[in-house]
Amino acid sequence: MKIAGLVLAAGAGRRMGTPKALVRDADGVTWVVRTSRLLTEAGCSPVVVVVGASADQVRGELSDEPVEVVEATDWDEGMGASLRAGLRSTDTLSDAVLVATVDVPGLTAAAVRRVANRVGEDALVRATYRGVPGHPVLIGRAHWDGVIASARGDEGARGYLREHEVVLVECGDVGDGEDVDTVGELPPGHG
Repeated sequence: MKIAGLVLAAGAGRRMGTPKALVRDADGVTWVVRTSRLLTEAGCSPVVVVVGASADQVRGELSDEPVEVVEATDWDEGMGASLRAGLRSTDTLSDAVLVATVDVPGLTAAAVRRVANRVGEDALVRATYRGVPGHPVLIGRAHWDGVIASARGDEGARGYLREHEVVLVECGDVGDGEDVDTVGELPPGHG
């Protein structure tokens, strides 16, 4: 089965003071590049990156990466706008899409693969970290229209996931699901 990857990287990062897509890890790699590479390494194809705030600068960071870039012109509405734009642009041959946000620096390819192993057109699968729901989230094709219809504000797919049976996959032994919103939460060496 074919799994597309979807990186949500459109936000302005107001609490961070810069778009989180442009934050650099300890190796100097931007989070948007790092996250797209993780999805590629885990076998997602194609990998679609949704940009919005500072779209040209984020797009420039991705110029040498084998990804498709989609702009969410209504990005300031919140994560829901990014999710809708990404799902609408996803390869029609994909059976499922694996969604990751750009602000989870502890995400690993091992966690992505573990969630992706549950692929199916009816799949709704979410990583958990020590029991706390996080990313990535695997959404089978059968759910795309419902997620697009319900994704609003900063909720993304949360409302849809609450209303449907979701398979939870523990990934705390292979990654960290903490999303980072402020400079004070950055891991050492990031910035």
